[in-house]
Amino acid sequence: MEKNWLDNKTVIVTGASSGMGKGITEKLIKEHGCKVLGVARSEKKMEALVAELGEYASQFSYQLFDVSVRENWDNYVAYLNENEIKPDILINNAGILPKFDRFEHYSIEDIEKAMNINFYSAVYSMHALLPLILESPSPAIINIDSSAALMSLAGTSVYSASKAALKALTESMREELRGKCYVGIVCPGFTKTDIFRNQGSSDEKAQKMLNMVSTSCDRMVKLIMNGIGHQRKLMVFGPDAGFMNYFGRLMPVTGGRLFSAVMKASKLPLFDGVFKD
Repeated sequence: MEKNWLDNKTVIVTGASSGMGKGITEKLIKEHGCKVLGVARSEKKMEALVAELGEYASQFSYQLFDVSVRENWDNYVAYLNENEIKPDILINNAGILPKFDRFEHYSIEDIEKAMNINFYSAVYSMHALLPLILESPSPAIINIDSSAALMSLAGTSVYSASKAALKALTESMREELRGKCYVGIVCPGFTKTDIFRNQGSSDEKAQKMLNMVSTSCDRMVKLIMNGIGHQRKLMVFGPDAGFMNYFGRLMPVTGGRLFSAVMKASKLPLFDGVFKD
């Protein structure tokens, strides 16, 4: 097998217990011989992942903590230092998708939760871990963002804001660390993971629509890993993400209206909070 720069690295992955984080973890371990340090909050899911890894389980370890709390990252760095663990790569994958709704319907607590998990968790992790990562001969930081960072849609104000902030921060760091550290950002479109659990809709029509525009988790993970393997700086994956990238750059106002019109015309309960008074 052709050698890849990812081979045999020590990688920290947040949100490693499910969805894309789990898929990325498995590929790093099984295809690149990496040692993965997972971070998440669910011990039950982490234990299930260990069981699924089977003979590869020795290459995986985990810590349970809330990534949106700054002190937890300070404690994590202390843990790494105490155990003489030298990370090469940080992959920030943890995130939540708030329910589609109008801005005025969100509570301040809802807004702070989304910003803390989607943006500040990456701020805290990168700020705390960057000195350690830069000691590696092949340091890297990859932030798994969202197509919502490319174009804001009605009903996604808070989510889009958190993801746009992460994109802007990553792009600045990419230039600041150019020549010193590989910094990549991934903007995937809708992906079939449990991130939709907060939408509170069991409507079959809505689920069918989401399935039509969503990329399978396995396919998305494969695309992401290929992009990281080639050290791509900006990765936009998924047909919906491609459209949002195009309209977001060339026709942001018209594009936003077009997408809103399609969402409203669908009359899906999923979007009731956005379009119904």
